[in-house]
Amino acid sequence: MLSIDLLSIREQFNQNQILLCFNGPISRSLIEEIGNALKNYLQAEKALPAAAMDVFGVYIELTQNIRHYAVGMGYSDTEGSATVLVARSDEGHYLVLAGNQVELTDGQALCHRIEQLSGMDKAELKAAYKAQLRQPRSNNNSSGAGLGLIDVARKSSRPMTAKLAETGDGRGFFSLLAVI
Repeated sequence: MLSIDLLSIREQFNQNQILLCFNGPISRSLIEEIGNALKNYLQAEKALPAAAMDVFGVYIELTQNIRHYAVGMGYSDTEGSATVLVARSDEGHYLVLAGNQVELTDGQALCHRIEQLSGMDKAELKAAYKAQLRQPRSNNNSSGAGLGLIDVARKSSRPMTAKLAETGDGRGFFSLLAVI
């Protein structure tokens, strides 16, 4: 049997002000259930309504993106697992982190897109959002890294950061941090 020091994990969570953490296969119903728990926690914490809505919206966008990507790639539950974490910073911001396995080329393209968005100010992000809204949506086009990601960038109080760690076999683990 595995020896897991749950008390140590709990202490790390408390030290890092982690409010919510999930790791594993993610379904639509699970996204909804965790989202409801997050909303309830934010209400209990008396988060400002605008901040709570932004945290919830970013959580939903990132987890749905992970789910859609995994389904689109035909990943198994294990391959399509997500790691999602919501924490508080010492300055009172909310940190929403989400990660999943991706094809290396997809992860590289996504990191490049996030780097572009991170270099934009609020006015440029608003213009990019409006421009994306006006673009026709193609049935055979991937819907990732578009409007939703721009919306996450707009809701973020700091530029988003992304990381891609190679895991072998042409794949990597992509992670994204949004600060609300």
